[in-house]
Amino acid sequence: MCPYKYPLFPVLVLLGSIALIGVGCSGKAIQYPEDHERYLRIDQAVESLRQAYVKKDLSDLASLMVPNDQLERLREEAQGDFEIFSTITLDFVIERIMIEGDDIDVFVHWQGLWKKDADDPGLRQRGHTRLQWVGTQSILLRGVQGDAPFGMKVRQATIDPTRSSNKK
Repeated sequence: MCPYKYPLFPVLVLLGSIALIGVGCSGKAIQYPEDHERYLRIDQAVESLRQAYVKKDLSDLASLMVPNDQLERLREEAQGDFEIFSTITLDFVIERIMIEGDDIDVFVHWQGLWKKDADDPGLRQRGHTRLQWVGTQSILLRGVQGDAPFGMKVRQATIDPTRSSNKK
């Protein structure tokens, strides 16, 4: 004799629990696929900016930017870096992305090493910057605020202690 009034009840509870666990753990579906795709495009734009700078590709760098005066200065500073530094290593870590309509603010922490030649110990710098982007399908840089990693040639001139001794 079975101690339960319904002998299949424990088996049904076990099978029901397994089914619920299987459905619940089957994988996470993306709730907002359009937003997810946009975040991926933003991430790719930030990475493309970093790669263009590290590879010293001024045309790729310019293709990621909206034409304006601030970004024209940034391109000129980047070109100065390309001329003086033989090797540029730069890492970005995205801390936060804020989107309001077409406007996108990407807050990044960066660190890098700029070397003039193989024997140069290099210039190590780090900072935080706000990359201002615009767009939904095509993401373009429209502004930079904070400690931008571009323009180390100018920054080195203000830091380099040998600069003042050369004037004497």
